Amino acid sequence: MVASKNRTIQRILTCSLVATSLYVCATLFFGIRAHSLALVSEAGHNASDMLAILLSFVAVYFQARPADDRKTFGYQRAGVLAAFVNALTLIVLALWIAFSAVHRLYAPVSVEPHLMIYVAIAGVLMNGAIAALLWNSAGDVNIRSVFLHMLGDTLSTAAVIAGGAGILLTGLQWIDPVLSILIAGMIVWSSWGIVRETLNILLEGTPENLLLGDIRAAMSGVAGVVNVHDLHVWSLGSNSHALASHVLIENDETRQVSVAECAGILDNLKDALWDKFHIAHTTIQFETTGCETTHGCSAPPALESLAAHGHHHGHAHSH
Repeated sequence: MVASKNRTIQRILTCSLVATSLYVCATLFFGIRAHSLALVSEAGHNASDMLAILLSFVAVYFQARPADDRKTFGYQRAGVLAAFVNALTLIVLALWIAFSAVHRLYAPVSVEPHLMIYVAIAGVLMNGAIAALLWNSAGDVNIRSVFLHMLGDTLSTAAVIAGGAGILLTGLQWIDPVLSILIAGMIVWSSWGIVRETLNILLEGTPENLLLGDIRAAMSGVAGVVNVHDLHVWSLGSNSHALASHVLIENDETRQVSVAECAGILDNLKDALWDKFHIAHTTIQFETTGCETTHGCSAPPALESLAAHGHHHGHAHSH
């Protein structure tokens, strides 16, 4: 099922890459002929789409590779990394577009509106079709970054059509650079959310749609659980979450908890985590006595400890 979905996505991305490459060449050529910064901006925007699609294609390939001894979680974050790079390139591109547009406001250039409109219509049709094909797979952050690229292109190219019509009717040449600034703002707005989400995943932060307090409460509500601590939740990929935790279980002084009882508590914990939060990969350590730490059993060592260790290691080495 997963392999079939990956092949479908790869076919869509391949067709998208070919179509986008042809459109970039056409937009750049006609944008220069029409003296339209909005069209040239579209060419740059679509060029970044080419990179986005290529990165996503490679990421889909790597995500399908199984885990091994070197990559025990597989390559699930390949798509996250691709999305992060894609979003950053979009923001850089938007800044360039805005800078060029401001410069053109001070040094106006006559624009050919008819050519703007004809090329932009072709772009709306192409980008809209690609965005529609990617819509069903937009739950993956990697594919969603490409989808946002294409959706943003569709809207910005539609704006170019409106701008060309405005110039044609009014003769106001400042419409082109102002339109470019609006396109740049839309690019930054759509990309920033991807940057935040992917950076949170790469830094192993708690997934944005999950609250640690809710997870702790659900685990503590399982029969036999006394306390949940050293709780960590992070994302392996955009749709795959993992959890590690220490769980203090009931242990009467006169009777040790049996293996069967521990197995039952563990099953109930896993069921609660899956049913309520869709967390499947769990590492849970049972304890019968408290874990005495200030900020969690796996808290990083104090800086003083690190310094002492380094000094000791160096001293030992000199002998």
